[in-house]
Amino acid sequence: MVFVVLLNSCNVVKRVKADEHLITKNTIMVDDKVNKEERVNNLIIQKTNLGMKGLLGFPLRLHVYNLARPNIDSILEAKVLSDSSKVRWKTKLLSKKQFDREIQSRRNFNSWLKRTGEAPTILDEDKTNKTVNRLRKYFYTKGWFDNEVLYEIQKDSNKRAQVIYKVTKNKPYTLDSLKPIISSPAIDALYDNFSKATLLQKGEQYDEQNFENERERINTYLRNHGFYYFGQDYIRFVTDTIGTNHKVNTELIIADRVIRTDDSTSVEPFKVYKIGDVNIFTDDNFENQSKTISDTTKYKDYTLYSKDKLRFKPKALTDAVFINKGDIYSDLARSRTSRYLNDLQMFRYPRISYIENPNDTTLTANIYLEPKKKYALGLDFDVSQSNIQTIGFSVTPGLKIRNIFRGAETLELSGIASIGASEDGNDNDETFFDINEFGGNIRLTIPRLFTPFNTDSIIPKYMSPGTAINLSITGQQNIGLDKQTLSGLLSYNWSPSRTVTNVLELFNVQFVKNLNTNNYFGVYSNSFNRLDDIARNIDYIDEDETLRDDTLNNRFAPADQFIDDVLTGNTSLSPGDDDFIAVNNIEERKERLTENNLIFSSSFDYIKDRRTNIFDNSFSIFKWRVELAGNLLSNLSEIFGAPKNEDGNFEVFDVVFSQYFKTEIDYIKYFDLGQKNVFAFRTYAGIAIPYGNSNSIPFAESFFAGGPNDNRAWTAYNLGPGSSETTNEFNEANFKIHLSAEQRFGLFGDLRGALFIDAGNIWNVLDNVEDDRATFTSFNSLKDIAVGSGFGLRYDFNFFVLRFDTGFKTYEPSQAEGSRWLRNYNFRNAVYNIGINYPF
Repeated sequence: MVFVVLLNSCNVVKRVKADEHLITKNTIMVDDKVNKEERVNNLIIQKTNLGMKGLLGFPLRLHVYNLARPNIDSILEAKVLSDSSKVRWKTKLLSKKQFDREIQSRRNFNSWLKRTGEAPTILDEDKTNKTVNRLRKYFYTKGWFDNEVLYEIQKDSNKRAQVIYKVTKNKPYTLDSLKPIISSPAIDALYDNFSKATLLQKGEQYDEQNFENERERINTYLRNHGFYYFGQDYIRFVTDTIGTNHKVNTELIIADRVIRTDDSTSVEPFKVYKIGDVNIFTDDNFENQSKTISDTTKYKDYTLYSKDKLRFKPKALTDAVFINKGDIYSDLARSRTSRYLNDLQMFRYPRISYIENPNDTTLTANIYLEPKKKYALGLDFDVSQSNIQTIGFSVTPGLKIRNIFRGAETLELSGIASIGASEDGNDNDETFFDINEFGGNIRLTIPRLFTPFNTDSIIPKYMSPGTAINLSITGQQNIGLDKQTLSGLLSYNWSPSRTVTNVLELFNVQFVKNLNTNNYFGVYSNSFNRLDDIARNIDYIDEDETLRDDTLNNRFAPADQFIDDVLTGNTSLSPGDDDFIAVNNIEERKERLTENNLIFSSSFDYIKDRRTNIFDNSFSIFKWRVELAGNLLSNLSEIFGAPKNEDGNFEVFDVVFSQYFKTEIDYIKYFDLGQKNVFAFRTYAGIAIPYGNSNSIPFAESFFAGGPNDNRAWTAYNLGPGSSETTNEFNEANFKIHLSAEQRFGLFGDLRGALFIDAGNIWNVLDNVEDDRATFTSFNSLKDIAVGSGFGLRYDFNFFVLRFDTGFKTYEPSQAEGSRWLRNYNFRNAVYNIGINYPF
């Protein structure tokens, strides 16, 4: 820290000349109050060097720039090139070519320092005056026409300067009258309609942006009401403030259409245009541009032209078109058509053009489609290594078939085949590749709601509704518990607006069968080690023995027998002993994680994403999900009088089906602070409550904490539940709270930095877990929220961000109360995370 401070205090003015001053601070005072609004402060032309007011006040890029020599050629000439003996010695040692390369490398490194660094911002009063003019103009556009702006420069003897801009707004001007002057009768007739939503309200303070927004609003309205040739340039506002006592009288002027030809210009009133013919050219591409149309199909009011045989059902294409014969022209219909056609993912760059018909006020709409190839093949190959295998190979082939049923549907077939060599195989044979996983997936996407009844009145087609049907199966051998998984999905999605997406999973069925439950303690070795320790402590086994026998088919049978002996009272442990409770908890967890699962659920997702594009750093995302599982099977079991098992639960195919309610809320907010500084935070909460046929949540539907996208001071599954000191490999629970905040800033070039703080935990609630430390019992349990903090580096490759975060355990709920803060806040106990893209 001392080194950083010394650098900052001594070197920032290294390249500042004696008669110059480095700008270290800009301040804007508005009516004697400091203004920190980003929009206002961005008006300053001479901004301070990046980092001058950021992290530790340390302008890293300025220091990098200061490392460069401003006169590198003169230095090389004086120290090397002018000394003939040194040149001869180095040339003899390196050769002439290598010597020249060394000299050039010094020049190149010096240039790199200048490019990577940032030159000092030297005070220039001409630019200060230009900033003053910018401030005057800005406050003028906000209604303070009589504003005054002055500036003051404070210089010190260390070649530093601060600039203070002083703004006096004075009395603002407010809107008064609005008088329309409209030349075209057709537009004038609509004035009463489109003026009702005007943004220029009497009594409001003048704001130039409101006038621009009003121009856009009127233009949008008119272009959606038949005025094909209308544009914003035909709208003008004339304001008058002379003798009005700070009032603004406005004239709204909408001119007639100007028609320009090569040798003349004429003016005529705007007309309303209607749609005449709508033509769809279904196979317009470069290869067949010389072919003539061979197939013409009339469907409703549309004409479909094809140079080869028509590949699509007419309805599949016309359903994507919102341009209808007889309707007045509308920009909205055009944009919806373009969006829907793109969403089909059947065509390359759909084009829409209009041709005016000379004999009337109608337009012929021509839609040009270039189909993509029907078949697309994919093949991914991967080599991996993990804690369960020394090496593994996997191949994932895929086939995409477009327009498979001629209704713009897409069928995707994919598979996975992998083999690997285990670190500790279960068998004693000599097979090297003893791990394998095979699976397949079929997905059908339909560009409409696939239902037995018409849903257009509820979810109209402009919402781009779609249906997805998915089936998948996977099987594993010598991986964990050797799961076999079969799943099926029927879901609907639609977008009511640009920012909102809804997804309804009507049926989501998952069947998970564990084939190798005897290997539980091979996967969850911490639980096994705990049993070993307890068995030795009570002299159930000798110190050199273990609850494992590799000569048996079930090598962990001794561990299972030990658990049974403890719980049936055949050992020295009694139910009140800590070790007895520990064994009972291990057995409860083993039963839950080894049981087969049947999940038959329905869910709804609501997503509101206000991000306008990938460069937007000021937005919010809200997600809400609600899921119900097991209700249908439970009701059917009751109706048909299905018998219950010995535990009082219904079964389907000899498997107890899960029944629960689950909901999740996720909110993300970004604030763009300017100069590559972004503040972002995330809040998340989720709960899954078992009931009816279940007293716990399946592992696949439970929550975990920790990891590179969660609390980064703990590894994934290593945090919680609650304040329990568990050593389980995969800690999970059915209630979760998570909070994150992150300050991101630029360092130099595409390298970014971040400071972050994460908080949260998981708990058990309303299920069969009885451990008080792992259970959320009241608001008092919030004291078990874990806190992690740290820093990160990110490199932006444009198409993705490589992220490295270091998280420190700041508050550890598993520690004794009074010893939870900063107990392991050091690099030795830190967690190092590598991730792709931002954590949220």
